[in-house]
Amino acid sequence: MCGTGEYTTGWVGTGASKSDKKIGVVGLTLFDLRRLGKVDKLGMVGVNGGKFPAIRKHLDENIGGAYKDMDLSFDEYPEQGKVDPEAYKTAIDKMSPGEAVIIFTPDSEHATVDNCASSIKQFKGTHHPIALYAIERGIHVLVTKPATQLLSHHNELIAAARKHNVCCFVEHHKRFDPVYSDAKARAQTLGEFNFFNAWMSQPKSQLETFRAWAGKDSDISYYLSSHHIDICCWILQDIAVPTRVVASAATGIATSEPYNCVPQTEDTITLLVDWQSTKSPKHKGTAVYTASWTAPLKAGVHSAQHWYYMGEKGDISVDQAHRGYDVTVDETGKTCMKYSPSESGHFDGQRGYGYISIEKFIDAARSVNAGVTKPADYDTHGLPTIANTVLTTAILNAGRISLDEKRAVGIKKDGETWVLE
Repeated sequence: MCGTGEYTTGWVGTGASKSDKKIGVVGLTLFDLRRLGKVDKLGMVGVNGGKFPAIRKHLDENIGGAYKDMDLSFDEYPEQGKVDPEAYKTAIDKMSPGEAVIIFTPDSEHATVDNCASSIKQFKGTHHPIALYAIERGIHVLVTKPATQLLSHHNELIAAARKHNVCCFVEHHKRFDPVYSDAKARAQTLGEFNFFNAWMSQPKSQLETFRAWAGKDSDISYYLSSHHIDICCWILQDIAVPTRVVASAATGIATSEPYNCVPQTEDTITLLVDWQSTKSPKHKGTAVYTASWTAPLKAGVHSAQHWYYMGEKGDISVDQAHRGYDVTVDETGKTCMKYSPSESGHFDGQRGYGYISIEKFIDAARSVNAGVTKPADYDTHGLPTIANTVLTTAILNAGRISLDEKRAVGIKKDGETWVLE
């Protein structure tokens, strides 16, 4: 496990997260998969080894104390008392081909204030170097979204995974949400694509949390719109392809009191994307993807997330912030992960889509190791492999360039590789 923060452990440095991921997702899922016999030895990689005593205490109290038969043992990198931004190399060097790495590092982890130019070319992500280092050593990789900020880096990972014959998945967990999965199936019956509109937002308080990297190393479009852009690309796989992106942004809130983010931080980003039918030259569609981290503080939900799809023969509306069954807790708001134990006292959240997305990757890696399947097989299954998610990165990267260079950006296929114009 590369990355020891909220999504992995639920620990955010000052204590347990106040979000709905109070005991994490990745670590909890892998501890449970070990209980079920699907994984064995575990390790965690951070930058500061001094955090591990607090993380272990947090896990012991909130996982070990809550569920039966949970083995919470794991190796830690770097060692306590050491700070090492490249500790992931030490950890991966001790692994063997066929083992697996799950990457949940923030794109800002290695960034510095000196690297704050607004151009995407200056954004310094951690996903690409860690994933490439692992893949080149025959290690299967699951990387959180967005896989990379640059389309060129995404293409490198596709090529490396094929060369080294390993699974490389992107943790687009929304694909495993039963509502989204059902919507995709129904969209296949609606004929040619015409229009898609997505909105995703988080309250302004998130700017306090993300001030260290907001506008410097990533933006709200990469952070939030990546969810619904991937869902749209997934629905439109074999139906249409994106051809042109134009971006627009609202500003002024994030850069003002009390948030004081760097001058190039956008509040809200909208991408307008043209889509061309793969079967009918006359059918073109448009999609609008908007993401904001300046929603009202008392909006009632932590993440507003809804989208609308219109096809030739019908439409679909999805509102995942109000899904008909809500659990709201004073400390964390609405919860999506099932943390309550089963009747026997064991962890009982195996049906959550965050759990399923990790388990699908582990199952694929185990199957490839056993010689039952090949990594390329999963590209045909609709799973979020590195190859199947390339257009998500293409759209996000094109949107960033469009904002920075104030122009439309084309997307096209050059041979077998997607490129930007």
